[in-house]
Amino acid sequence: MKRALLFLTILGLFFVNAGAQNKLTADTTATKLLWIGEKVTGQHTGTIKLQSGWLNWQDNKIVSGEFIIDMKSLKDSENNAMLQGHLKSDEFFGVEKSPTSKLMITGSTPFDKGNGVVSGTLTIKDITIPIEFKAVMQKKDDGTWFFANITVDRTKYNIRYGSGSFFDDLGDKTIYDEFNLKVSLLVK
Repeated sequence: MKRALLFLTILGLFFVNAGAQNKLTADTTATKLLWIGEKVTGQHTGTIKLQSGWLNWQDNKIVSGEFIIDMKSLKDSENNAMLQGHLKSDEFFGVEKSPTSKLMITGSTPFDKGNGVVSGTLTIKDITIPIEFKAVMQKKDDGTWFFANITVDRTKYNIRYGSGSFFDDLGDKTIYDEFNLKVSLLVK
């Protein structure tokens, strides 16, 4: 009788742990965030740093997560101080008033064959908007990598400078409403 009770206890613990969530923490040093903004006459690219982040993983999908982006770390690839200052100003991201942005993950589809769709909210300048994007997952020796290209409509966050949707006669000074964030995220 004691053996049967011990066996049932061990079996019960196995099933409880089989569905348990696994909290994975972002490696902020290895993670890369590349932004791309386009205008009529070309584009600008640059980087921004992940301040902190984590996600909960269960049954081959993300069940929750939070990622804080350090807006003060915003840089352009050519190290153009004037452009960086303009992007940090109130006409764009207003980093003095809003030094961080936040991506909250509320769930994902299962990552079948390494591909999934992630849902959540993105907060920029204290404005929170639902977001959904495709992601690719790869398990490697250094941890689990997630790759995504996230398209963001800046005008939804009250960033309207140079937008042809809000201003007429901009001509070749028009800046497109959407920018892209290319994410290479390492979690452990």
